[in-house]
Amino acid sequence: MHAAYLKFARKHVYLMKEFTRKIQLRWSDMDPNFHIRHSVYYDLGAKLRMDFLMGNGLTPAVMTQYNFGPILFREEALFKREVRYGDELVMDVKLSRLKKDYSRFGMRHYLMRGEELCAVLNVEGAFIDTQKRRITAPPQVGSELIEAMPRTEDFTYYDQE
Repeated sequence: MHAAYLKFARKHVYLMKEFTRKIQLRWSDMDPNFHIRHSVYYDLGAKLRMDFLMGNGLTPAVMTQYNFGPILFREEALFKREVRYGDELVMDVKLSRLKKDYSRFGMRHYLMRGEELCAVLNVEGAFIDTQKRRITAPPQVGSELIEAMPRTEDFTYYDQE
């Protein structure tokens, strides 16, 4: 099933405007002060990135088939507002940096409560060849999806720095 979708997707690559999801907090996500525990922000970002990949056909099965997968080198969270259990939250993911061969990337998440910015997450990562254990450019199925990903206003290529 995923092969047919990817065949279609290759012919219809376009730049997505946004990718957002409502965030459902669990009681176990809270600290003793009834705020989100700091590590939960990173878990929410990781889940959203995988939702983006899988929702666009780049599943773990596809990555296994092509022997590649994403890895992270750095995660950073900037906390802007307190978030409490029961808040209605939305998170997005956007591409902030990219190496022109698609081997390295930066992504940014904005956690919003209505119009209020609650947190910003920045991640820096790469794709790895899962057999050679080396950084690699992803195959076409990966590079086309990354190319279509929504971008931050300050998006830049690593190669231009």
